[in-house]
Amino acid sequence: MLRIEKLSFSYKPKKDKEPVFQDLDIEFRPGLNAVLGPNGAGKSTLLKSIFGLLSYDGTVWYDEKNVTKMRTEDKTKLMAYLPQTDVETSTLTVLEMVLLGRLPELGRRVKDEDLSSVMETLQALNILHLAPKSLGELSGGQKKLVFIAQTLVREPRVILLDEPANSLDLQKQLELCQMLRRLVETKGISIIVVLHDINLALRFARHIVILDDCGRLYQAGKPEQVITEKMLREVYGIVASVSYDGDGVPTVSAIRSVRDERQGTA
Repeated sequence: MLRIEKLSFSYKPKKDKEPVFQDLDIEFRPGLNAVLGPNGAGKSTLLKSIFGLLSYDGTVWYDEKNVTKMRTEDKTKLMAYLPQTDVETSTLTVLEMVLLGRLPELGRRVKDEDLSSVMETLQALNILHLAPKSLGELSGGQKKLVFIAQTLVREPRVILLDEPANSLDLQKQLELCQMLRRLVETKGISIIVVLHDINLALRFARHIVILDDCGRLYQAGKPEQVITEKMLREVYGIVASVSYDGDGVPTVSAIRSVRDERQGTA
């Protein structure tokens, strides 16, 4: 699976600004990986670095393949990346937008297998009814699902998703995460997803990576191992409780900020 070795990156020369990462080592696991951490921890920067959108020091590996030295064409066959921001307007229909995700496989004619992949993905995301609509007719949450579908139909070996649950309502957040779980189980795809919602990560991810506010690896492992009251205090700056639901899934209940505690606020 994917691992990074000695990753270092700064948006400005080191003499002007502290680096986002300094000699960061992370090993992801096959399946669904969630990256957690407070604002400014470098979660989005991490995905951009892995995909090669930023010039960094260090090496990204996929099994024994050096991703850092891969040609762009080979890298985009191996992995897909969906950032937080998407195109807002287009005259294309949803079907056409998602079909573009199959662009490397498309010839002069759209094959039945291409259409089948698109329709199956739209169905899995419960947006098949949007297929004939133009992107401009959709809500923000619906557009997000369309771009997620476009990413998924490429069927890469690794998918990088940056806050895909943003702008989705609770039902669609759950359906999306359930689909991601099905993908890794049925197609053998590995996914690295940045999330703000700790409880979503706890319910669906099999491996969690936690970055602190200085871009350092705080801890990585199974959800029940890494999501603790101590971690929530030290990384997120909150007093919280961790309990288990009827399925044995950990659940975080935030109580107050540690800043309130220091100020003597009840």
